[in-house]
Amino acid sequence: MAGGPLQGEARPGAAAAKKPNRPAKNRSARPRRRRRRFFSPLARGMLLVNLIGPAMLVIGLLYLEDYETRLIDSEIDILEAQATLIAQALGETASVEDTEPRHFNIAMDPELARRLVNRVATPEGPRIRLFLPDSTLLLDSRRVVGKGGLIHIEALPPPDQTSGGERAFNAVYNFIAPGWERFIRRRPLYLEREDQSAQDYWETSAAVAGETGGGVRRMADGRLIVSAAAPAQRFKKVIGAVMLSRPADRVSEAVRSVRFDILQIFALAVAITSVATLYLAGAIARPLHVLAQAADRVRGRTVLDQPIPDLSKRRDEIGDLSTALRDMTDAIRQRMAATERFAADVAHEIKNPLTSLKSAVETVARVDDDERRNRLLAVIQHDVQRLDRLISDISDASRLDSELAREHAEPVDLAHMIRIFIDIETASLDDGDETAPRLRLELTPGVAADGVGAFTEGVEVRLGQVFRNLLANARSFSPPGGRIDVSIARQDGLTPDDDVLLVVTVSDEGPGLPPGKEEAIFDRFYSERPASEAFGSHSGLGLSISRQIVSAHGGTIRAENRLGPGGDVIGARFVVMLPALNGAVSA
Repeated sequence: MAGGPLQGEARPGAAAAKKPNRPAKNRSARPRRRRRRFFSPLARGMLLVNLIGPAMLVIGLLYLEDYETRLIDSEIDILEAQATLIAQALGETASVEDTEPRHFNIAMDPELARRLVNRVATPEGPRIRLFLPDSTLLLDSRRVVGKGGLIHIEALPPPDQTSGGERAFNAVYNFIAPGWERFIRRRPLYLEREDQSAQDYWETSAAVAGETGGGVRRMADGRLIVSAAAPAQRFKKVIGAVMLSRPADRVSEAVRSVRFDILQIFALAVAITSVATLYLAGAIARPLHVLAQAADRVRGRTVLDQPIPDLSKRRDEIGDLSTALRDMTDAIRQRMAATERFAADVAHEIKNPLTSLKSAVETVARVDDDERRNRLLAVIQHDVQRLDRLISDISDASRLDSELAREHAEPVDLAHMIRIFIDIETASLDDGDETAPRLRLELTPGVAADGVGAFTEGVEVRLGQVFRNLLANARSFSPPGGRIDVSIARQDGLTPDDDVLLVVTVSDEGPGLPPGKEEAIFDRFYSERPASEAFGSHSGLGLSISRQIVSAHGGTIRAENRLGPGGDVIGARFVVMLPALNGAVSA
């Protein structure tokens, strides 16, 4: 007994060359040249991600095991039903001889069996083989003994009516599918000996024993063959075994058809996905490339003459990026312009005392009169103090932004802070001096006397610098015996979403602001001071630094004239507005 056929499958239950050393080049001074890629890495990544879904579809294209198993089971059921019918018909043709009392000799009539099998067998139908109980082959519908010897009968294949695309797919499929099938399903190989026996096939071995069964095998060319066997019985005695088999071409063709349909869907999905991905990637990558080139030009050349493309009409993230880059570039332009103006103003302001100092130093060496020499030394001392004050204020203004960015914001009690400043100013004045300005703090009902409700968030030292500057400015412009009023009030927003503001007002009874100078007084080195004040006592940076600090805290500061009933100017008023902390914070 051959070992191969009995193993049938039953239905389940190099290193790079070194380059010579070259002197290092300063690459930070010039922009990098960005290559224009026809297929950008972003597009490749998007295409790869978008093709994962169709790729999984293709993997499933070759793996249709459940579908194929159901079709094979259906084919085996049909063959079992046909084998059972033929076996029952053969059982009815068996001859019965009474040899002894109550003993019968039941045997199959070979001639009747051949005629019955020849009648039901067709070239297109399954192959029918009949085995005797001793396992010998009695007849085979595909082998007929003629005058010329043994004739093998095979059905001709139908004419090929497939299209060119299907033929190409079939050629590739026939090349890949057998190996794939052998890889995922190790089906037993179908072997057929010249002198066949019922013991060569497990289903006929079971049929000779009185059982019905079927199975599937793989032929040498990779095709599948299904078979089923049923016992031919008469009075429950097995008189033979009927085996039906045929290639599972219909199953393979059905699986192939499904795979071809999936492949068509995959091709369409890949085409649509590729076009959509390339379009989307182009809509993202191209403007990003343009923005990157513009940023390189801004970095490597003069900022003022390098515009950033305006893509804000896109109304998406790239449009937001374009707007942000344009705003950033405008801010850099403004910062550069402000720095240039500041440098020019600093040079101008420093040059004046230096010129005076130089003249005094050159003159003092030639003066013999002690009185004149003392006056010149006093001028030199005054200019040195002026330079020291000026350089200190310039240093403070230049590092203000960086210091504010590093400092940690915390709740600041403005009412408490301003009250301390007023107490210090009041304590420093001579009680008998009637010409000293009088300071008064007024709190609105929304701000309690202990400061509850007058909290903002910020850097206390810098906010204190703002109000010290405003009080010092008001004191310097106040007339003898004039009054300085400071008020703190809370101002609600127009809508519930608006911030609640703390409004601090510093008012004096001085000469007021020059007409049209309400904004100019916040410029750096603004030099218009009271006539009674010594020249050079202030650097002109106080109000500019105050506005810079208030803006960094998210607030505003403005100046205006106070008008009397007749429209006359009766003083100046500075208004500082800062965001208030939500809720009440205890002092």
